[in-house]
Amino acid sequence: MEHEAINLATTWVGWLSLAVFVIAYYFIATEEQYEVNKAKPALFAGTFMFMLIGIYYAINGMDPDPLHHELSNLILEIAEIFFFLLVAMTYIETLIERKVFDLMKYKLVSKGYSYKKLFWLTGLLAFFISPVADNLTTALILSTVLFTIDKKNLSFLVPGAINIVVAANAGGAWSPFGDITTLMAWTAQKGEFVDFLFLFPASIIGWGITAFLLSLSVPDGEPAFDAATEEKPVLLDGGMGVVYLGVATIIVAVLGHQFFHFPAMWGMMFGLAVLKLYSVTLAKTGANSFDIYINMQKVENDTLLFFFGILSAVGALHFLGFLHYIHSLYDLVGPTAANIGVGFISAIVDNVPVMSAILKSSPTMGVDQWLLVTLTAGIGGSLISFGSAAGVGVMGRLKGIYTFGAHLKHAWTILVGYTISMIIWYVQFEIMGLY
Repeated sequence: MEHEAINLATTWVGWLSLAVFVIAYYFIATEEQYEVNKAKPALFAGTFMFMLIGIYYAINGMDPDPLHHELSNLILEIAEIFFFLLVAMTYIETLIERKVFDLMKYKLVSKGYSYKKLFWLTGLLAFFISPVADNLTTALILSTVLFTIDKKNLSFLVPGAINIVVAANAGGAWSPFGDITTLMAWTAQKGEFVDFLFLFPASIIGWGITAFLLSLSVPDGEPAFDAATEEKPVLLDGGMGVVYLGVATIIVAVLGHQFFHFPAMWGMMFGLAVLKLYSVTLAKTGANSFDIYINMQKVENDTLLFFFGILSAVGALHFLGFLHYIHSLYDLVGPTAANIGVGFISAIVDNVPVMSAILKSSPTMGVDQWLLVTLTAGIGGSLISFGSAAGVGVMGRLKGIYTFGAHLKHAWTILVGYTISMIIWYVQFEIMGLY
């Protein structure tokens, strides 16, 4: 009855599906070279791989119930992320339309901050907002601010975008609801709420090292600003109301999950409904209102479809039995080395299904090791541009600027920070026992 009982990894459908995934991954990684949007190969691979599995089941006269069960679970998993993203992006597009980010950019640039100071400021904001807001929403908001500061200076935008992604992922790693992987570990009762807070030193020091190395490539000088020619943007009606509703939506999503065990997207969809009612209220009062459906048209659909495709593809690999080989790492090299390796695996595949596979196999580990795998799965996705939800979101926001190739040139700085985080964890947890 359980699909785990049937391992199809070594059958022709297993090898063919793996080949489809690898080829699709190649085109995702070389998006700028072939000018093929990453959503297209991801969506094709994710849907085609399950088509192949269906054909295999039909040819061999197998009971399709396990496949149907897997697809049902996968649809629920994708829907939670898909609708969460949709609401977050809609709020951001509404904030853009209400000129909230224009005003924020004006206030930052008008103060005469240098590129380097803006680099550190956006990174710090990402690190400390993501534990509350979640890493994806934080990265989307701050990358939008980054882009409004200077739309053309790549030597500022690229390291700035990488800094935001790394900071958002590192900040989300030490909060039970800052990242999907930490949320999964917390709800699986692998650690108490307070336990995750002990990851703060490893998270902030690792990010700090990466940020310092990245800052060396940030140019000197300041963004162009002329007080005589640049007019101060004026918030459109209800702009701050949208900000407050956005914060309230995140709080409702978190509290709904905590107390009612609702998926986070349920609270987000409630927030979308309230935003729509708010726009109607504005219109009734004669204010300059907004059309939420027009703002939704501006959402990066390619980012949403990329997530649908990549999660489907990884779901197929899981169903075929490939992800179960991750568990063999623990028997082969021990939990510490295996958990550190999870960070690299999550960068290539995706940290959500990797974490799911580890939780399902449930290797015998203490709270120190469960916190380590939470840390590595959370921040390991930063090693590759599309290894985390935050990275994919920023790629969609900064199209043609923050790309796989641009990220790869600075990946060594992230690896250094990742290594430092592992050392901090080992000293704190294994040597000093401070947890």
